[in-house]
Amino acid sequence: MPLLEIKNLMSGYKKVTVLHGLSFQVEGKEILAVVGSNGAGKTTLLKTISGLLHPFSGEIVLEGTPIQGLEPHQVVERGIVQVPEGRQLFSYMSVVQNLQVGSHIQEARNRRQDTLKMIFTLFPVLEERQQQMAGTLSGGEQQMLATARALMARPKLLMMDEPSWGLAPFLVRRLFETICQINQQGCTILLVEQHVHQALSIATRGYVLERGNVVMQGGGKELLKDERLKESYLGM
Repeated sequence: MPLLEIKNLMSGYKKVTVLHGLSFQVEGKEILAVVGSNGAGKTTLLKTISGLLHPFSGEIVLEGTPIQGLEPHQVVERGIVQVPEGRQLFSYMSVVQNLQVGSHIQEARNRRQDTLKMIFTLFPVLEERQQQMAGTLSGGEQQMLATARALMARPKLLMMDEPSWGLAPFLVRRLFETICQINQQGCTILLVEQHVHQALSIATRGYVLERGNVVMQGGGKELLKDERLKESYLGM
């Protein structure tokens, strides 16, 4: 049984349909990359899974149980947590306060200290700057904090929306290394990313979206060899 299954999902904004009968699966403990150009429907997909948008039709099934229509906090309680595009930190709260916000559900609160140890091993700079205001961190450090805040909820599925947004190239490389480390600790990752080559290089599998539809799918490294993808998304 897949960890997450999307079945014939139609979603969007009021009368504007963005996703047109989308279907795919996320297997446990994999990195699944969803790539595509601006306007392909990637962010709409994550918002719909997270409960920020309610689908027009279709199913979102987590471990065999439909979850479409749940509110965002209920989706988090069931184990799906999103790192939003643009980070959306609480700028005037400290690093450790932002992390504590991420562990608001009961199970996560019970394991908060153990999770903090794991977070500080993964992101030592956050331990050094626990009392620093989040808004004063560099772009790379803010992305670390946004990711760490999501991990504080002990998710089964971590969804990352354009995590490389605004980062310098050397920080992008470091970010993707960190994503691999998180996955190696057993966390399943659904990665939405415009850096197509980097995302597919680390992905177990990938889907390419175009205008709300899946137009290509396959193993991450297999997709990188596909001539259509090279021409359309890699400029080759």
